Amino acid sequence: MTAEIREETRQIATVRREDRGLPWIGGFLDYQRDPIALYRRHWEHYGAVAPAYMLGKNTVMLLGPDACGEALQNSDKAFANEPAWSQLVGPFFHGGLMLIDFDVHHGHRRIMQEAFTPERLDGYTRRLHPAIEQGTAGWEAGKRFPAHWRLKQLTLDIAADLFMGGARETSRAEMARVNRAFITCVQAAAGVVRADVPFTRWGRAYRARKILEDFLRGYLPAKRAGESRDDIFSVLCHIETEDGERFSDDDVINHMIFLMMAAHDTSTITTATILQYLGQHPAWQQRCRDEATALGPAPDRAELESLVAIDLVMKEALRLRAPVPVLVRYAVKDTVVQGTRIPAGTMCALGIQFTHLMEEYWTNPMVFDPERFAPGRREDRSHRFAWEPFGGGVHKCIGLRFAGLEVKAIMHRLLRRYHWTVDPAYVPPLDHHSLPFPKDGQPIVLRENSWKP
Repeated sequence: MTAEIREETRQIATVRREDRGLPWIGGFLDYQRDPIALYRRHWEHYGAVAPAYMLGKNTVMLLGPDACGEALQNSDKAFANEPAWSQLVGPFFHGGLMLIDFDVHHGHRRIMQEAFTPERLDGYTRRLHPAIEQGTAGWEAGKRFPAHWRLKQLTLDIAADLFMGGARETSRAEMARVNRAFITCVQAAAGVVRADVPFTRWGRAYRARKILEDFLRGYLPAKRAGESRDDIFSVLCHIETEDGERFSDDDVINHMIFLMMAAHDTSTITTATILQYLGQHPAWQQRCRDEATALGPAPDRAELESLVAIDLVMKEALRLRAPVPVLVRYAVKDTVVQGTRIPAGTMCALGIQFTHLMEEYWTNPMVFDPERFAPGRREDRSHRFAWEPFGGGVHKCIGLRFAGLEVKAIMHRLLRRYHWTVDPAYVPPLDHHSLPFPKDGQPIVLRENSWKP
């Protein structure tokens, strides 16, 4: 950074006493109670680059699309992912695309892009429908059940099929154990003790990571030896670039653990959110059902991508409840964001969910209104970074198209088979310790449609 730039930049404001929170813990508990209220308070007092204090460290909140956009674009390569995410969940998802940077990240992403080509997505889509049919076979209509947790099991079952292939033969008990291990690793982000200490979130997560590694390594030799198939585990074992670059065994395991977590956690949150809002807005539910019933029982990729109403609803669900509401970055060198100098060694939190609810960019932002994404309005284009549920820059989610296909395929089946209502006054009591989920499981009653296609 030149002396001229340094003179023109502001220093980060000092955290007010009332914003420092409890000793050492700082604003961590405030975030867990109500992250949007915390962000709004800091936005109103400090602006786009807001100081904070959490878990014994001075940090910076980047608020609004301008500040978040600068960090996501990372034009001067001042921000890194790995040192930031490592402080939250690094020991449990290390080596995944989100936790590697710069040249290493570029090399791994080049290889992994081969797993998400249009041809590969066609194959994954064909596998989605039987996996969803089998995963929902035991769902009973007319009985109240926790939609979030039932969807979480469904998306894990889908991941077991699409990601693991032959692992569908694994016992339900073992898959339940794997699911618990993923939950434990994700919830480590809320740990106060950040070490392998028994009876703590991190201590449990270390053991959960071992469960996931052992589970996947048990399948690795067969996947390496077999022909390349259309499950993602096999694909990662066999894909290579034109230059002959391939993943090592450790790379495959690290990427599988991260991808399976990202795929089934984020898809669960999005699908559960859609269920809630369609239950509260019956006209939109019927509009989506009309689209779903117009297609056959197993639409291909192009047909799923043509579902206009469901796409609008999915985008609005991602806006109202971003599966990953905050991204973290670590400044590896001095940099400037929105005219404020951020020194090397600073932890930064990008308030993606806060941006999605800003009145400056969205009409009545707390209201469910899928038409805001329709041609003629396109409020998501009010700013390049107004809507970023998949992140941005070089770390933008590589599986975003697959995620959209999975959510649409699940909703396609549910809409054709069921209808449901949700109390318009219902607001899910969200747990913000890690990724947001409804503490009550989001109870719902599905009822069989009188007419089945």
